[in-house]
Amino acid sequence: MSRIQKWLLNAAYLGAITFALPWILWSAWRHGKYREGFSEKFWGNVPQRTSNRPCIWLHAVSVGEVNLLSTMICEIANKRPEVEIVISTTTKTGYDLARKKYAAHAVFYCPLDFSWAVKRAILRIRPDLLVLAELELWPQLISMAKEQGVRVAIINGRLSDKSLRGYLRVRHLISRIFARVDLIAAQNKETAERFRRLGACCSAVQVSGSLKFDGALIDRANARSIELHKLAGFTENDLVLLAGSTQDPEEAIVIRVYRHLKNEFPRLRLVLVPRHPQRFDEVAALLKHSGLPWICRSKLDDAGLQRSHSEIILVDTIGELGAWWGLADFGFVGGSFGNRGGQNMIEPAAFGVATCFGPNTWNFRDIVSQLIGAEGAVVVENEQQLEKFVRRALEQPAWATGIGERAQSLVLAQQGATERTIQLLMPLVEEFGAKRNAA
Repeated sequence: MSRIQKWLLNAAYLGAITFALPWILWSAWRHGKYREGFSEKFWGNVPQRTSNRPCIWLHAVSVGEVNLLSTMICEIANKRPEVEIVISTTTKTGYDLARKKYAAHAVFYCPLDFSWAVKRAILRIRPDLLVLAELELWPQLISMAKEQGVRVAIINGRLSDKSLRGYLRVRHLISRIFARVDLIAAQNKETAERFRRLGACCSAVQVSGSLKFDGALIDRANARSIELHKLAGFTENDLVLLAGSTQDPEEAIVIRVYRHLKNEFPRLRLVLVPRHPQRFDEVAALLKHSGLPWICRSKLDDAGLQRSHSEIILVDTIGELGAWWGLADFGFVGGSFGNRGGQNMIEPAAFGVATCFGPNTWNFRDIVSQLIGAEGAVVVENEQQLEKFVRRALEQPAWATGIGERAQSLVLAQQGATERTIQLLMPLVEEFGAKRNAA
């Protein structure tokens, strides 16, 4: 990338930030976003790496990507214990979770794609391999990494219809970036072909499967789910409906469905897990207005005594959704009634939860297709169909159990992406190991 191109991109980024500044300031004041990591994001002042060990820099945007890295990190540590792993994120929620989940590793905010910031970050970290989870295509980060002799890989690569259309409009620009990526481990054949259409080298694009299948918990008797079960005070007779990763107006819809059914099915309990922390207060206001007994997850004590009068739990904590799915009998995956394009439905499927979601799941089209094809999930078009689904699950337990069992079987059959991804990454790891030995 030429100096002129770099400064044109810098100017474009600055212009975009200036245009969005009122919204950024409002979000910082209203929701506490964008208050941290300024030095890392704008100047590349990431932690200085002092060792001379081989280094892999893993980048995960937010909570979902942070979670899916867990199996990769374990496998890298097992196969190449001498390799140092550092982890960057973009969002505060992702950063907080990574600090908690990967405390043994350096965790920092990824620099914004300004030339001076990414160059400083790369010089301070001195990575041998930069691994981007799913699709974080920052031109200057990738270009600067290549200029410094760093190998670049995209793992668990996915590319939605919407993203493909957008990239095709600027293919003459973006193809140069894709062509510099050494490895793209795509989730499926369709996605792999999309990367090739955008200019990625055919030999660099491989199909690995989805890491989300490998990272999904399957055993309901895991320690975290058992702990939450005690905190919630659920009994063996309770039937738990969980609505996870919800966005506006899905919480209101689920609350109405619950209200319609709770008198007829007094064993029914509801767990609400909004997608974004900044909406916790908004959802709490909805529950308060509903008049139904409820409590925040953060208010539960170790004995679960608070739950005795609360039929609804609002999960106002970060990074617990996966374990909460282990308590659910049936569930609704949010982000699917609005314009978000769906959320991860592998987690409930892995636990054998009878799962439904709305019609707008284009970001997870391949997974949805597999689940529907296996009769391991149900698509509900609206509030009425959601209520019909929950009612049938309550009235016909064998029907709900069958959906969950088929979903879990599908997840088990799809696992193995971590091992395939590691096998694809190892030649790059061996390559920089050989270079170090030669030096």
